[in-house]
Amino acid sequence: MIGRLNHVAIAVPDLEAASDQYRQMLGADVGAPQDELDHGVTVVFIALPNTKIELLYPLGENSPIQGFLDKNPSGGIHHICYEVDDIIVARDHLLEQGARVLGGGEPKIGAHGKPVLFLHPKDFNGCLIELEQV
Repeated sequence: MIGRLNHVAIAVPDLEAASDQYRQMLGADVGAPQDELDHGVTVVFIALPNTKIELLYPLGENSPIQGFLDKNPSGGIHHICYEVDDIIVARDHLLEQGARVLGGGEPKIGAHGKPVLFLHPKDFNGCLIELEQV
């Protein structure tokens, strides 16, 4: 059901410093910051030959990333995103299998302008999973 790895998301306490680190130390192609109001984050995508890294920074006081950074002040891997052909078919299959879909189960539009869903980390070995329709 899942396709290729779309990105690995890393929550960071300093978005500019993290972007500079990837750009200067690793020579990566670092995009511009994008505010994602519906998700409460500012994101920066780093293009790699085979996938992307997404840097996440809190946007506003109610950002879910702030809670993550409170527990992990140095930052860390927040979630892994996999591509799916049809997010509704994927969601329904996962619900039938007993997985929990976060946020009421309805897709939201993600940073790439495509529908996304998040799956409860307790159902996936402690890893928050994002599904993105391609």
